[in-house]
Amino acid sequence: MSETVEAIDTEQDEAGKPAEAADEQSAAADDDALVKEGDIAGDYLERLLDLLDYDGDIDLDVEAGRAIVSIDGGDDLEKLVGVRGTVLEALQELTRLAVQQETGSRSRLMLDIAGWRADRREELRELGRSTAETVLSTGERVRLQPMSPFERKVVHDAVAAIDGVHSESEGEDPKRRVVVFPDS
Repeated sequence: MSETVEAIDTEQDEAGKPAEAADEQSAAADDDALVKEGDIAGDYLERLLDLLDYDGDIDLDVEAGRAIVSIDGGDDLEKLVGVRGTVLEALQELTRLAVQQETGSRSRLMLDIAGWRADRREELRELGRSTAETVLSTGERVRLQPMSPFERKVVHDAVAAIDGVHSESEGEDPKRRVVVFPDS
């Protein structure tokens, strides 16, 4: 009687470890790098708040493959948001540059101040939903006002969740806008 032994092939990385273990190690390393980004950004923003003599609590998180830094709690923080988030966007870019200078790699860090970005995200979701419903009922496309990349993404995601419509961006920054179309 002969026995047949079946070998189970498992993918391995260069070090001979199973690929699944390597993926877990890679994800942990990615999270560690994002936590480091958040720490660098937190230190940078803490120094900025000290220079401005503003109060604020800095919260660091990792979400959807990016470091999230929030500043809350101070009375003067609204000034760091600016009209339609323009100052916030500029501070986010400066913070990303500070992280890049320290780590040597480009950061996708997201900065929120006084909950402005979270509140704006909800407003934009509602705008996307209501615009999609208008397009569904009228059958006509709707062009929205120019928006930042963050704002356009939130609207696109909201529109994508509704059957019968789709959205596209048109124009060049800073006048790039979302257009919602009925599906043909």
